[in-house]
Amino acid sequence: MFSVPVTFVPQFGGADERMRKFLLHEFADAGAKHLVLSSELIKAVMADHKFAPQLEKELAAEGLSFMDAHAPFGNILDMNCPDPDFRPQMLLRHQLALKIAASLGVKTITIHPGSSRFHPEIPLEKHWDLMRDGLDRLLPEAERCGLTICIENSMSRAAAPSVVVMLKKEYPTDTLGLCYDSGHAHQLTAGRDHPDAKIREYWRQAGSDEPEWDDHILEKMLPQTVSCHLHDNDGSDDTHSMPGDGTINWNKVIPLLRKAPRLQVIQSEVLMMPRYSPSRLCRKFAELGGIG
Repeated sequence: MFSVPVTFVPQFGGADERMRKFLLHEFADAGAKHLVLSSELIKAVMADHKFAPQLEKELAAEGLSFMDAHAPFGNILDMNCPDPDFRPQMLLRHQLALKIAASLGVKTITIHPGSSRFHPEIPLEKHWDLMRDGLDRLLPEAERCGLTICIENSMSRAAAPSVVVMLKKEYPTDTLGLCYDSGHAHQLTAGRDHPDAKIREYWRQAGSDEPEWDDHILEKMLPQTVSCHLHDNDGSDDTHSMPGDGTINWNKVIPLLRKAPRLQVIQSEVLMMPRYSPSRLCRKFAELGGIG
């Protein structure tokens, strides 16, 4: 077993009540105790203030709760948003996401620092300065909310593992930690075996001939890893597959994660639909919990 809670991403938004209740029941029936307050759920709460208490009621009926969250993300929703007109709104959305997460009992929230592939014309240093500005503005709110912000290693050059480690060193507060994404990290390991790997394209867009291939990403992130997104791939693309359906060496990853001094939660970021059922997911993560 893992010594920290295991959470699962529920692939539903706020609109389909019957499907939502069905999946909640399926997760509970499969033995899950905790789910992720996903970016889609946060957006649903933003859109309808009545949805949060309804969601809490539905989770409680199945004996489930939220442990961690993922803020809305993508293009101008990330912390490196360069649009001067939209950037203030992006920051307000993240501040609202922090408040929503805290109100639903969440203690850690993953935020994407940003991707250089959306804005390849911007120098890397500018991306990093925008990320720093985002942290300067969001960390005080996170502290007031009792939340730890976890910045995630991405596939892009602008938020590579070395970058999130760098940013964390600049902000020694415990209100900031790292989110280790196994699938993103694996593409910087196994992607070298795939001439057409997506990660090569992302790095070329940022002006790098080759990605920073690295076989020891987790070791470098481990001291500040507070949460983790576990999913698999073969190095060619970010498929969010079930552990064991790709080429990640879980016999290496899991024992290392057990040594992370700040780790609070292990999250399945496997995308279920249409491939996997909640019962298969829960069984697989129970198996992972038996490693090391």
